[in-house]
Amino acid sequence: MDTVIENSTKIIATLGKLFKRDDSMPEFEVLSKGLCDIEVTGFDNWNGGTDIYGIFCRLPIDVYSKYEHEIQSIEQSIRKKAEMIFRIYPNCWVGEVVISPELSGEMDGKAYTFSVEELLELLEQQKAMMISVSTGGPMIKTVNSEYKERAEMIEEGLLERGMVNTNQFEDLWTWHGKWSDGSLPNYASRRKFVSELFGPMLEAVKNLKSKVINPVFEEPTGWGRVDRSVGEIKLRLTQASTEEQYQAIGLLCRETLISIAQEVFIEEVHPILDGVTVSKTDAKRMLEAYIAHELSGSSNEQVRKHAKASLALANDLTHKRTAEYRLAALCAEATNAVVNIIAIISGRRDPR
Repeated sequence: MDTVIENSTKIIATLGKLFKRDDSMPEFEVLSKGLCDIEVTGFDNWNGGTDIYGIFCRLPIDVYSKYEHEIQSIEQSIRKKAEMIFRIYPNCWVGEVVISPELSGEMDGKAYTFSVEELLELLEQQKAMMISVSTGGPMIKTVNSEYKERAEMIEEGLLERGMVNTNQFEDLWTWHGKWSDGSLPNYASRRKFVSELFGPMLEAVKNLKSKVINPVFEEPTGWGRVDRSVGEIKLRLTQASTEEQYQAIGLLCRETLISIAQEVFIEEVHPILDGVTVSKTDAKRMLEAYIAHELSGSSNEQVRKHAKASLALANDLTHKRTAEYRLAALCAEATNAVVNIIAIISGRRDPR
């Protein structure tokens, strides 16, 4: 029995107590109210072999929403604290902490309060108003109530899609305080600031329809770690706006391929094609062996080629520095294709 996995409940409880002791309530609430698991996510050949673990916390939507803007910092904080505990386990280290909203079947067929087109229009109107009042347009007192009403609608439209509102100016007087403090001395600087503020949100909303990770199969595969990773990829692709965030999607895709390879590959059944000794994280070789064995024979040649091509694309993209949306989206789509192909081959997509 894996000692870390065996002690996972105690590790999570100890982490929670340490954060409560330090009066770090966000971390404590995540660990105490979330469904937290520790799982093996990889293997490193360094120092005779090192197991890499991930801590995964699925939060009720109300708790996730409460800390949505702090998720990455909370993940880093928990990981840092966990490293102290993991020192007692030889050849083990914490590779990642992932906090995500708990999936709910109640969202199936949900009719959003605002359509994508309506949400885009609201964002464009808000952007235009902020520029207008700061560049000689209407007086704030005449349009502030309209701005605040629209801000509530935008917040609702973004929140129900699990997206972050990067415009933190709750009213136009707050915005006035920003542009009048000397940091935005002229009209051009104010236009640029507002455009950069709304740019990532507008791009994310425009791409919502193309960011459906699994358009054919909406049901999870049943492989917990794989389904969690796919859900996390979808969420982060929707929210990403920086180079580091896009690169993180590539890393998640790589871990997803490793996870599904570890689910289906059986060394005694699926011989490695080039005969090398395969490591626990060599997803490409493991999945190639699985595909070759499960889709053997001339009748499966075209299906085998498609599966191998999807795997090759996903593997290539996960090793690139995915510093922009398009590469990250392609990486997510290719990875999802591999997940579904393997799920189909394994019988997990068969009608029940």
